Amino acid sequence: MAGIKDVAAAAGVSVATVSRVLNAHPSVSADARARVLAAVEALGYRPNAVARSLRTDQTRTLGLVIPDVLNPYFTELARSVEDEARALGYSVIIGNADERPEIQDHHVRTLLDRRIDGLLVSPTDSPTASPADGGTPLLADAARAGTPMVFVDRWIPGVDVPVVRSDGRAAVRDLVAHLHALGHRRLAIIAGPPSTTTGSERVDAFREAMAEYGIPLPDAWIGQGDFQAESGRRATEAFLALPEPPEVVFAADNLMALGALDALRARGLRVPDDIALAAFDDIRWFVHTDPPITAIAQPTGELGRAAVRALVDVIEGRSPRSVTLPARLVVRRSCGARGDEPSVPAPSPATNRSEP
Repeated sequence: MAGIKDVAAAAGVSVATVSRVLNAHPSVSADARARVLAAVEALGYRPNAVARSLRTDQTRTLGLVIPDVLNPYFTELARSVEDEARALGYSVIIGNADERPEIQDHHVRTLLDRRIDGLLVSPTDSPTASPADGGTPLLADAARAGTPMVFVDRWIPGVDVPVVRSDGRAAVRDLVAHLHALGHRRLAIIAGPPSTTTGSERVDAFREAMAEYGIPLPDAWIGQGDFQAESGRRATEAFLALPEPPEVVFAADNLMALGALDALRARGLRVPDDIALAAFDDIRWFVHTDPPITAIAQPTGELGRAAVRALVDVIEGRSPRSVTLPARLVVRRSCGARGDEPSVPAPSPATNRSEP
C-alpha cells in the first residue's frame, strides 16, 4: 500500500505539504494541492486512521448501544443514526445489549477502549436499581468522567447528559379516548421492565388516561413483560385465564404485541371481534398483520438524526440540547375501527388535560 512518503515523492512536494493538503490547510498553493490530490488518486493512498487519531485525539467514530437489534424499532433507529453520522463525517460502531445490563456494560467498555469520540445509548436499566436487580453504574460513571454521551429513546434519571426521546403521553390519551368511544371499558396493559424509563412511563400514562374516564386499572390487568414477544404471549395467556378477561390488550412495545397476537390466535380468538389489540411502537409489519394493528408511532428516524446532532454538538464543543418529539396514534382495525387513518378521539371528560 502506498504511504504518505510515496505521495510526496510522486507529487514533488514535502511530506508536510501532503499532510496540509489532506487536512484542508489553507496555506497550500492551488498547484501543489492539485498535484497532491492527483498523486493520492493515482496511488490509491488511504490515510492511516489510527495514526491520525493519535495526532488529533479524534477517531471520527461514534458508538451506539441499543437494547435489541432484532426489534424493528431499534433497527430503524440504528439506520437513521448511521445515515446522519455519515452525513456529518462520522462512522458508527453498534453494540446490541440484548436487554441485558451486563452485555450493555461490555459494549460500553469496548467502545471506550476503542477511543470513540462519543457514545449514544438507549439504556437497558436504571442506576437506581441494585446490582442484584440488574443495575449498573457504568454509564453514570462514564458521563461523570466527561465521556461525550447522549441518551436516545430511554434515559437514566439524574445523569446529566442530553436526552433525545419521544413523548407518548398525549398519544396514549388518544388511544384510551379511541377505545372508550368504541365502547371498551376493560383495558389491560402488557408493561415493559419497570427499571427502564419507557417501561414505567407507558404504564403511568395508560393509568392516568384511564382515570380521566373513570376506568380502573386493577393489578390483574397489568401484565409484566420484558419487551420480548414471549413475555407478551405469557401475559396475554394470564389475562385470558382471569374470571373476567379484558376487552382490550395494549402492549407497551411492538414485539410484546406480536406475542399477544400469537396467544390470541392459539386460543382461536378473533381480533377485534373477540378481543381488541393495540401497541406502542408502530412498525411496518403491523400493516400486514390480520387485522392491521392500531399502534402509537414514534418519529424514529428523526429521533436517531437528532441524537447524532446532539452528540456531535457535545463532541465539537457546542451547547447541546435535549429533544422531545411527540408520538402519534395510528388507528387501524385491531380495535374495531375501520380504515388506517390517525384517530380523532372524542373530547376527554377531564377538566384538566395539561401535561404533567
